[in-house]
Amino acid sequence: MNPSLVSIIIPCYNEETTIGLLLEAILQQTYPRSAIEVIIADGFSADHTRARVTDFHNQHHDLDLRIVDNPKRIIPAALNVALNTARGEIIIRLDAHSMPEKSYISRCVEALEQARGDNVGGVWEIRPGGKGWQARAIAAAAAHPLGVGDALYRFTRSAGEVDTVPFGAFRKTLIQAVGLFDETLLTNEDYEFNVRVRQQGGKVWLDPLIRSVYFARPDLASLARQYWRYGYWKSRMLRRYPKTLRWRQALPPLFIASLLGLALLCPWFHPAVWLLAGEIALYALILWGASVPVAYSKQDFSYMIGVPLAMATMHFAWGSGFLWSLLK
Repeated sequence: MNPSLVSIIIPCYNEETTIGLLLEAILQQTYPRSAIEVIIADGFSADHTRARVTDFHNQHHDLDLRIVDNPKRIIPAALNVALNTARGEIIIRLDAHSMPEKSYISRCVEALEQARGDNVGGVWEIRPGGKGWQARAIAAAAAHPLGVGDALYRFTRSAGEVDTVPFGAFRKTLIQAVGLFDETLLTNEDYEFNVRVRQQGGKVWLDPLIRSVYFARPDLASLARQYWRYGYWKSRMLRRYPKTLRWRQALPPLFIASLLGLALLCPWFHPAVWLLAGEIALYALILWGASVPVAYSKQDFSYMIGVPLAMATMHFAWGSGFLWSLLK
């Protein structure tokens, strides 16, 4: 019996530093190479991304690899452009700053063939996206429950049904049932897609044996921009699907709102000064306490500074972006 043709779709823009790592990881997959096609939807990268892809293809002609243009330069449009040209029965979405383990495709296909879920995915091993203490701390914070709440794909060891998965794998026929990715959302497009899957009675399945490496942001400034976008567009998505709100998504904007509210009360209500100071002190103590085991396990005490800073950046950027979207 011939293996199912798998189309790997990859949204991409200015990923010259990691695109080669991803393509090399695809080349090393245990799934038959003859049953894989790779479609990179590129938003006209301004760096050497396309040259890297072309050079790789010239060296590995046995891998079906092609680039399609994504003139809108947004992720959901890139996914839709790639989907419209995909020939595979099974679709696997990957990011250009990721590296799937060797059994990734095989395990995704197996999970779909065994009907464990309509959209299946696995867990991330988060690695630094650059050099230095900031990059190391961000990777640690992005894998910590205090940083990301109950986003199980970042740390769980148990398989089961979930709200969403990163880098989902699904049969192309699922698109006929739920539609393409929503191009009005610049981020959260995968979560919104999975909402529609679940609304149609489908199942989203997380298997920790399906593993990939994800490269986190390299510095606090880029992390702040990333989480601002996440918060901003999550708020937009929740207007359509308010029942999908989870506690981990509500806490950052509520925390930011409480700080702002107390700060505004301070000139007229003196106890607000102490409440504000106490809330900030408690928050800082909790973040610092979370960093101690990380620093000890890695024998690098720069994490005791970097991890609290990274977590605070994630919380404040996400919460502020969420609140700003509500105000707009």
